[in-house]
Amino acid sequence: MAMVGVAYRPEFAAWIDSRPPMLDCVEITAEQFFLPSEIARVPRLADGYPMMVHGVGLSLGTPGPLNNDTLDAFADVVRIADPLWVSEHIAFSRTAEVNLGHFNPVRPNAETIDTIASHVQEIKARCGKPVILENITTALRIPGTLTETEFLNRLCETADCGLLLDVTNLLVNGRNHGFDPRAWLGDIDPEHIVQFHVVGYTHRGERYYDSHENAIQDDLWSLIRDSLAYGSPKAVIIERDRNFPPIDEIEHDLGKLKAGC
Repeated sequence: MAMVGVAYRPEFAAWIDSRPPMLDCVEITAEQFFLPSEIARVPRLADGYPMMVHGVGLSLGTPGPLNNDTLDAFADVVRIADPLWVSEHIAFSRTAEVNLGHFNPVRPNAETIDTIASHVQEIKARCGKPVILENITTALRIPGTLTETEFLNRLCETADCGLLLDVTNLLVNGRNHGFDPRAWLGDIDPEHIVQFHVVGYTHRGERYYDSHENAIQDDLWSLIRDSLAYGSPKAVIIERDRNFPPIDEIEHDLGKLKAGC
């Protein structure tokens, strides 16, 4: 059975500190703890729960070495948190000249696999932890020599890493780009799947978004249930960044996840 938990946000801090029985684990976003005043909070969290450290700023899809200052700060958080594994996104967010400020899709080909796999090895060497990689939502589908699922399978094999399957992102991309999320899922080697992210999507006009601000909808619960049956992740994390609900709603969702939805 998968552990169930939440991505740490200050709005959840008092509840997390109360050690609720429904909460099995906590994921922290490394960049939220780069400042000395913030990193001081990490030992208390690590003493109470199995941890995961999630990154948003390493830009694994950018050619060349990782930014050393960012990797140093990331590794400091990992050292203190002592997580089960660390994660980052299959994306690039900066070039050699500029920080773009958001995730951008990478081209699914062998060259990109080599770039990201090299960066995974940098993270492993610096942090000494297993690495898993997350699928992102995209405004457009970048063509390449591989399908997205072929790319992900080969990336996990080449980099010797796992997959952080964001089930919400899968549904959002399926709706926006016109493909069947379950068929996509069936093309992923389930042995690669280590963790899930879940949160309700946002629907405006004809587009879907992963804005992390809504409750999990019924159609998404259905996809989560099927994904749990297919992939057997070790952990499922609820992400919420806006419109924070009452804690009993979060606990209800954790209970549904623990029961397999």
